This record gives sequence, structure tokens and C-alpha cells, in this order.
Amino acid sequence: MMGHTPADDHATAAELAAEAGRLLLRVRDELGFADARALKDTGDLRAHEYLMAELAERCPGDAVLSEEGRASVAGKRSAGDDRAPTGNTADADRLAADRVWIVDPLDGTREFSEEGRSDWAVHVALWVKGELAAGAVALPAQGVTLRTSPDGALAGDAPLRVGPPEPGRLRVAVSRTRPPEFVQRLAGILDADVELVPIGSAGAKISAVLQGVVDAYVHAGGQYEWDSAAPAAVALAAGAHASRIDGSPLVYNRTDPRLPDILVCHPVSASTLLSGIQAVGDALPG
Repeated sequence: MMGHTPADDHATAAELAAEAGRLLLRVRDELGFADARALKDTGDLRAHEYLMAELAERCPGDAVLSEEGRASVAGKRSAGDDRAPTGNTADADRLAADRVWIVDPLDGTREFSEEGRSDWAVHVALWVKGELAAGAVALPAQGVTLRTSPDGALAGDAPLRVGPPEPGRLRVAVSRTRPPEFVQRLAGILDADVELVPIGSAGAKISAVLQGVVDAYVHAGGQYEWDSAAPAAVALAAGAHASRIDGSPLVYNRTDPRLPDILVCHPVSASTLLSGIQAVGDALPG
């Protein structure tokens, strides 16, 4: 493709995330849930290979950073498939590039491998010259894709705008398997009735903020750029606050892709949550 317009980029992110999601639903139908490891590995690999192939064809001059393109997964195989995943763009080339796609082919492998769960996602984001320029989060088992557009954010074809919390109440998304002590302490000091809501993947949690299921997502337990780039792009386009937990901006396409913490909420809640986070951090030993 010669040249890119913003409209092209928004459409590409949405189309690829949605189609990768449909592919993952077909993998679930094909393999079933008896062998969770085979299902996870097959889903990861097939979605990754699809996204890499499509980006290579549609955007041949762009760099790519995918969770499944890391060297650490070079030996991963799907059931009956002896191919290794296509690698990411070399770090030196990626860091020098003006355009970098940051993707997570399957966000929430645990939830994907459990029958009946819908809190997993596909992330496709585009970084351009220092900023997130487009992004989409497909929630395939929910039948919806949240995405950026030239005019803001969309849920399917409907405008998407993050809503404020109810006065005196705050619902906070947390891990369903290991709710962090950090967030539990935060809930204890906020001047509000705080409900901790277990949700699966990072993309599903941030999407829940944008869909009004919860009011905030606070995470400080370690993540990578591909865990948050696409949902952060959609959140910002929907008018949400999205930052590090110290209030600093989320920065992408760095040498080290670790991006360990994040806060997503309605702007009206940001100062209260950031102050509470600082208070909890000051109170922690060491």
C-alpha cells in the first residue's frame, strides 16, 4: 500500500483485530477445551501469524512489535504445526521507524482456554512518531470491537465515550485469579464505596471501563507494551484518562518493552485515584 491516511490506519487496526478474533473463535470450535495448553498455543500462533502476514501485505514499510514475535517464543508450536512464529522487526529498525504496529494476538490465554469465558481480547495498535495513532480491541466472544476512528472512539458502529462514576461509588477492575494487595489497600483508603470486580485480560478490563461495566482499572504488577497499547489508544480516543500510576504518560516503542503499570478511568476520578495510589506507595515498606 502506497501511503497511509489516518482513516486507513483506523480501519486497518479494526479490521485486523476483528478478523483475528473470528479466527480465534474458529480455533476454539476446532479444538474444543479438553487440552488447554494446545488450545492456548494454537490460538496464540495462528492469530500471530495472521496479523504478521496481513501487516506485511498491507503495510510493508511498517515495523511490528508482537508479543508472540519475541525470541522467547521462537520454539512455540501449535498442534500439528512445526513452524516457528515470524519474528518481530529488529529492535534497531523498530526504534528508528516512524510507524510501528504493536499487537497482542491473544490477550488472556487463560480465559480463551476456558469454556464460556468472554473476557479475552485481540489488540492491534499503531504508534506513529511518538504517539498512539490508531488502535482496536476485539472482544470476539462478546461480538464487539472497540476502536479508534478519525472522530474519536467507536464500539462497533456506535460512538464510544467513557462515562463518569456514580457519586460515592467506584468499581475497580482487578485480576480474577490474583487480585493485587496494592489495589486492595487503595480501596481501603479511598473516600468511596469501592467494589473490586474480577475480570480476565488487560484488554477486557480496560474495555470494561469504556463500556461502563467498571469505573477504573489500576494495575501495578508488570505488563508489556502490547498489553496496553491498543486499549490505551481506544481509551484516550473515548475521552478517558490513561497514564502510568504516577500520572506520567504512557510511552511506547522503547528499547525495553516493559510497561509495568497503568491507570485508566474517567478524568473526574483521576486525581483521587492518583493521590490514593501515591498514599499507598508511600505507606508500603521499602
